Amino acid sequence: MIRRIFSYMGKYKKDAYIAGLCIGIEVVLELLVPFIMADLVDVGVANRDRQYIFQQGALMVFCAVLAMIFGTGSAKYAARAGQGLGAELRKAEYQKLQEFSFANTDKFKTSSLVTRLTSDVTTIQNSVSTGMRPACRAPVMMIAALVLSFSINAELAIVFLVAVPVLGFLLFMIIRSVRPMFSRMQNAIDQVNRVIQENLTAVRVVKAYVRGDYESAKFTEVNQNWRDISEHAFRLTALNMPVMQLVMYSTIVSILWFGGNMVQVGGMQVGELTGFLSYVLQVLNSLMMISNVFMMLTRALTSGARIMEVMDEEVTIREDRARDIEVTRGEIDFSHVYFKYRAEAEEYVLSDINLHIGGGQTVGIIGQTGSAKSTLVQLIPRLYEAVSGQITIDGVPIEEYPLEHLRDAIAMVLQKNTLFSGTVKDNLRWGKEDATDAEIEEACRIACVDEFIGKLSDGYDTELGQGGVNVSGGQKQRLCIARAILKNPKVLILDDSTSAVDTATEARIREGLAQKLPNMTKIIIAQRISSVKHADQILILDSGKMAGLGTHSELLATNKIYQEIYESQKEGADL
Repeated sequence: MIRRIFSYMGKYKKDAYIAGLCIGIEVVLELLVPFIMADLVDVGVANRDRQYIFQQGALMVFCAVLAMIFGTGSAKYAARAGQGLGAELRKAEYQKLQEFSFANTDKFKTSSLVTRLTSDVTTIQNSVSTGMRPACRAPVMMIAALVLSFSINAELAIVFLVAVPVLGFLLFMIIRSVRPMFSRMQNAIDQVNRVIQENLTAVRVVKAYVRGDYESAKFTEVNQNWRDISEHAFRLTALNMPVMQLVMYSTIVSILWFGGNMVQVGGMQVGELTGFLSYVLQVLNSLMMISNVFMMLTRALTSGARIMEVMDEEVTIREDRARDIEVTRGEIDFSHVYFKYRAEAEEYVLSDINLHIGGGQTVGIIGQTGSAKSTLVQLIPRLYEAVSGQITIDGVPIEEYPLEHLRDAIAMVLQKNTLFSGTVKDNLRWGKEDATDAEIEEACRIACVDEFIGKLSDGYDTELGQGGVNVSGGQKQRLCIARAILKNPKVLILDDSTSAVDTATEARIREGLAQKLPNMTKIIIAQRISSVKHADQILILDSGKMAGLGTHSELLATNKIYQEIYESQKEGADL
């Protein structure tokens, strides 16, 4: 796990190596100070040699200053390595998300993916930035201090053989208890993010139904859960310090006791005991740093495992069969197509779909809510993958088209219209980055955007709020249609994308599509028969199965479901 995480460090590995070198030099310099101090006491002070005292004192100051310089360098490069690792992890994880199909994204909740991209990555980068220094210096300092301690007095250093195992056992018990708590804590953050996301996305609904108190109570519940889990986790983590201090002070008292007796009987000099105590403190401080590193590492590994779940997710839609071809006519065929969202699901969402759509044809799809109309069209650009059967475009299985070319040839105006922050023109150019003003205006005329664009404060340069909050639902739909038209696709799919516009405007959009884009294959999903009655053929879906196929007049004469829909919409409607 650790090796996999650090494999994403990339160009920042150099900073990590420099930080490690600085830490190593800093440790050596710090270890020299007690050794010099012991010599200063035993030689300079004992012989009252002032010149020697100043000489050794100056050497100690020089070592301390150099240690400070290299310590500053280690902090700088460790921070760069940590932040760089975080940036590369986020980039790699975000890139992986771009490869996900709808089936992959359905597996992870949006709130959880946000947490994995932010909180989990931050935990790892902070562990590197703040943990690299103690992780590198603590083992070196501990080993060196132990060696020097034994070189000063091997008999007294045996105290470590008792203290270290005791401390190690206690720390192991703490870490074993706290590790699952960190996993629960990150899951609790997922829940908090989910509630916040839902509330902010549906804030108008919340206010319209006066459900602010209910939403506040729901947030309080998940927030309290996060707090309780965090408190429990950090309460266990906090035991690290008192356990460390208990062992540290017990060791110091034991060394002072035994070392004092040795000094009295002449088995040890005062300078040696002073230097020995300095190394004892360094050993114990090293153990404390190591325990803190283990705590950080435990939490970082928990976050790393969550990130790797995303990175290891097998992309369900692959390009193994792709070859260098492009869609030319937009002729679509469904042959015995079956689909379900989860492999373990008992029933199919779509069953035995057989449909031929000629190039340039207009096809309407109608059916009750939940009849899988949107699911059907999402199979064409491979947003989902059919479980069985075959879908071809221009006689070629869609699996043989490169995904980029396939989706570039198909424009979808989804049921949920999405606009991005930026100007109207910026949003329209999602369809074509290098579109000229003339092309933009033509697409807007077809989509009837020209009817309201002049009323916006700055026309095409009007800034849209996040999600297009400063335009109406009908205006948003027309902007999304214009964006799709600007793409000039071979296949245009309108998924109930005129539901928020009046029938007169819808008729003008339909007429514009027919006149200006006669060779484009158009698939229109609608609830209103008036939206599809002029189509070359109309498909009726019922519970994911084909319940009828034909023209408006044919279905009206022969299909009971179509007749029932027609009669229910007839009163007051222009059919």
